Amino acid sequence: MKIQIINGPNINLLGKREPGIYGARPFEDYLVELKETYPQVEFEYYQSNVEGEMINKLHEVGFDYDGIVLNAGAYTHTSIALQDAIRAIKTPVIEVHISNVHQREEFRHKSMISCACVGVICGFGLHSYRLAVEALLLK
Repeated sequence: MKIQIINGPNINLLGKREPGIYGARPFEDYLVELKETYPQVEFEYYQSNVEGEMINKLHEVGFDYDGIVLNAGAYTHTSIALQDAIRAIKTPVIEVHISNVHQREEFRHKSMISCACVGVICGFGLHSYRLAVEALLLK
């Protein structure tokens, strides 16, 4: 099984950015743990702060991979273009968030991409990614 993880803006700062919300661990450290936990899965990881680059990555892998785990960061709440890109591909996409966005500012309560994803997982810290992988393994 091949799973692409795509992280959006500011996720490259995990471990440094607002650790009270996002934790003190860089994503790359957690990715090592994911790979050890799921040796049967081939993980690819991509992070970009640029919306168009995220769309290009969705187009690139969206017909060949078994699943995509997408944390679109703040683009979650603004990007119709990401929604369209998710709808345009065949690979199932699961939206993830490290924090529980529904406990945060009101503008974070609305996702523009949820309606195009097969599911949404939020609020479990970095383990939101593991839960998304588990969901993809069950498909």
